[in-house]
Amino acid sequence: MELDGILDASNDNIVVTDGEGRVLRVSSNCTSIYGKEQDDLVGKTIFHLEKEHIFYPSVTAFVLKEKKEVQVMQRTPTGKVIMATGIPVFDWKRDIVRVISFSHDLTEIQQLKEDYEQLRTKMVKYESEIEELREKESKPDQVVIKSKAMMEIRELLNRVAKSDATVVLLGESGVGKNVFARSLHDGSDRHKAEFIEVNCGAIPETLFESELFGYEPGSFTGASKNGKAGMIELAHQGTLFLDEIAELPLAIQVKLLKVLQDRKVTRIGGSKSKNVDFRLIVATNQDLEEMVNQGKFRKDLFYRLNVIPITIPPLRDRKDDIYHLAQNYLSIFNKKYNMKKFFHSSTIDAFQQYEWPGNVRELENLVERLVLTSDTNVIYPSSLPFVKEMETFEQYREEWPLETFEQRGLTLQEALEEVEKSWLRRAYRQYKTTYEMADYLGLSQPTVVRRLKKYNINSK
Repeated sequence: MELDGILDASNDNIVVTDGEGRVLRVSSNCTSIYGKEQDDLVGKTIFHLEKEHIFYPSVTAFVLKEKKEVQVMQRTPTGKVIMATGIPVFDWKRDIVRVISFSHDLTEIQQLKEDYEQLRTKMVKYESEIEELREKESKPDQVVIKSKAMMEIRELLNRVAKSDATVVLLGESGVGKNVFARSLHDGSDRHKAEFIEVNCGAIPETLFESELFGYEPGSFTGASKNGKAGMIELAHQGTLFLDEIAELPLAIQVKLLKVLQDRKVTRIGGSKSKNVDFRLIVATNQDLEEMVNQGKFRKDLFYRLNVIPITIPPLRDRKDDIYHLAQNYLSIFNKKYNMKKFFHSSTIDAFQQYEWPGNVRELENLVERLVLTSDTNVIYPSSLPFVKEMETFEQYREEWPLETFEQRGLTLQEALEEVEKSWLRRAYRQYKTTYEMADYLGLSQPTVVRRLKKYNINSK
């Protein structure tokens, strides 16, 4: 009675067998664990029950074989996962006369473990995605587009990005042709492979051939004993971007044309050619067609390259982009140098009036200089190197304060009105309609009309 009471009261499943492995007793909870009644188990051997996958694997069988305490994990017919511990009972001759096994239901723990593993897998995935987002944030997209002309170019770039057609990016120096080339690569099916950029104007003519096509070991004096892969080989499966293509020597133009025709490259000093698969993008600020007429650029290469010509307009012809580019660079350099600088509204207005001969590159460099050299957090037009030479200098001069609002004795409301007035004046000068002004200022069109009337801003 005591033994039966212990078996029935135990939270663990208990099985008692004799020295031959025949089941003598089982606890009453065996039904929920093994799906069998006590009468279905008592009297049968654990070897028979193991074959039926009821006790599988049988901890008692291990104990009888190894003559010591054993622990095993079991999966029962009811789908439960249990930890079974078998303990041998010896007589005075050291023969096993009983084996008592205790089984702990680990189903919930196992489920928690599986859930944990699934969660861990998801966490790894999310961490990877977060890292990608961080990389994108650490490299802000410099293709900032607001003007209609640039939006049309972006749509064209998106259409041709998926193809392998050669693209010629045309435009003045500094308009960002390399940024658009990278954008083409990132939008293509080759985005996981290399983007190899070569500035044709920065490589001496004597080194150009070895840099572009590579060389075999010992092919010339000073060559690496291991040889070197050229830029074309490195761009295999990816994109080769040749900037300032007009600077490419005529002798190299011949070899490049052959590579484009045969899709094979041979290193200097080598006899075997290698297959290469790359997408070609070129850029120039020169008139290639005029160079062909002058005999400075090969006609056959020109027509081979001139598949999709895209002209990037200068910054002075896309005024709508200036504000957004300036703010983008300001954000980048504020973060880089741990600053909190911001533009006075008249400074942005001066940006709009300037011709920007150096285009986007000049704007980027200027914003970095202003962030580093401005005495105050507010960047006024007085800090601009070109503003004093502008015809409208006095107009801007009236708009920026030489003293702070506090020094001028303005209340908070008066200071806010000064700022609001300055932004409205600039928007009025820059845009033709109140709808465009509203979009620029982030206000509703009726609000813009009311504010213009309030401040009597009705002429330029």
